[in-house]
Amino acid sequence: MNEDKLKGVIESILFAAGREVKISELMSALEASSDEIISAVNNLKEEYKEEGRGLEIINVEDAYQLCTKKDNYEYIYPVFDKRSKPNLSTAALETLAIIAYNPRITRAEIETIRGVNSDGTLYKLLDYNLIEEAGKLDAPGKPMTYKTSKEFLKMFGISSLNELPALPRYKLDENRQIVIDEILEEKDMEAPMPERESEEIEKQETQENDVQT
Repeated sequence: MNEDKLKGVIESILFAAGREVKISELMSALEASSDEIISAVNNLKEEYKEEGRGLEIINVEDAYQLCTKKDNYEYIYPVFDKRSKPNLSTAALETLAIIAYNPRITRAEIETIRGVNSDGTLYKLLDYNLIEEAGKLDAPGKPMTYKTSKEFLKMFGISSLNELPALPRYKLDENRQIVIDEILEEKDMEAPMPERESEEIEKQETQENDVQT
């Protein structure tokens, strides 16, 4: 199958599916290699971008989904989607961030980090399908753990949790408040030798040379 045909079939599959389609599913349906599928999809993405199309293909972990362009959301939403938009409070965003950076975390661990009860916030995030249950922890009481969902990835425009920004390094002060440290490059972490110490070493080396001569 030539690439133009391959792109057309992939486009049809993604359109008809209306969901994430795994690369392995496309490989099986088209009897093509993963490299051929990835190349064809990347070319489709470029064509959509260059032509200013109203559609785009997004990555969701090891899958693809055909979606409307994010820039057109404000025009599409009033016509087709009458549901209330997710209204995430500061508490919900805080809890969501904790779960995103700590997959398979328990409610008790979340509440320890936040310092407040998080039942209502967890229920809201589950209702919005932004998080999901990740199985029970092998610990006393078998507490349930949570992780972010694919809807979370799509909502924030990333293909995997590996694309989350790195957390800053921090420490706690005497009041147990977070203090952000300045992150230094490795090359900047070598401190200059104190002047007095340098003079003592130089004097010691001179004395050793005098003894040898």
